[in-house]
Amino acid sequence: MKVITKTAELQRILSCGDTIITGFVPTMGALHEGHLSLVERCRRECDLTVVSIFVNPTQFNDPGDLKNYPRTPERDRSLLEKAGVDVVFMPDVDEIYPEKDVRLFSFGHLDKVMEGEKRPGHFNGVAQIVSKLFDIVQPEKAYFGEKDFQQLAIIRALIKKLGYNIEIVGCPIKRDGDGLALSSRNVLLNPQQRQAAPLIYRVLSQAVGMKDEKSIEELCLWVTENIDRDPELKVEYFNIVDSLTLQPVKDWNENGEKYGCIAVKVGNVRLIDNLKFC
Repeated sequence: MKVITKTAELQRILSCGDTIITGFVPTMGALHEGHLSLVERCRRECDLTVVSIFVNPTQFNDPGDLKNYPRTPERDRSLLEKAGVDVVFMPDVDEIYPEKDVRLFSFGHLDKVMEGEKRPGHFNGVAQIVSKLFDIVQPEKAYFGEKDFQQLAIIRALIKKLGYNIEIVGCPIKRDGDGLALSSRNVLLNPQQRQAAPLIYRVLSQAVGMKDEKSIEELCLWVTENIDRDPELKVEYFNIVDSLTLQPVKDWNENGEKYGCIAVKVGNVRLIDNLKFC
């Protein structure tokens, strides 16, 4: 496994091989089994697997969140080597942003709801870093987790907007044994918070089974009330949205797949999750 910190060196290595399928897994490190599942699928489907580890400052609208984001570079490298990754790209901030990135992206309504509403500028930062990494790596395929449901939709929109010939592969959410969606932020939970957090998935799962007896409005209220009953948890939003437009759905009879998307504050830690309703 090659560990590379400089763009020019990475591009030199990637340009030396024969015609192959390059797969790319962009991460912010603090890796867990969810990330490794992306790596595993990438290795199955591609000839060369490249993983990036870069905590991107432009997608954090809260400086405290950026400062506290978990960083475990030595452990990450060990996990990726065991997973059979070919190349790890670990640049510093100056390597990625030698000058301030002033590009502004618009994704219509996709980036105005849910995370976009709660974290202004977040998805513009995501678009900045993902497009930079795509330009550097130039993969044929790129792998993203479906836990970041809105991000995945925006990256697919980014591909169309910028004309990239890259297949975006969405991979299922990985969960702990108690149902909590795996996240790098989970390590920031104290024991009491960690014990409370699986309620998010339990309530979402129960709600899926209640869709035939409650309206969407009633179900959204039910989910929020049942999670907020735990003093460790506070729902920021819960929306049932169209899977393509991400706009809130008002009636179960509307066409299209419907997903329940949620953000919950657990102390100072913010967790997101989603589940398909129909």
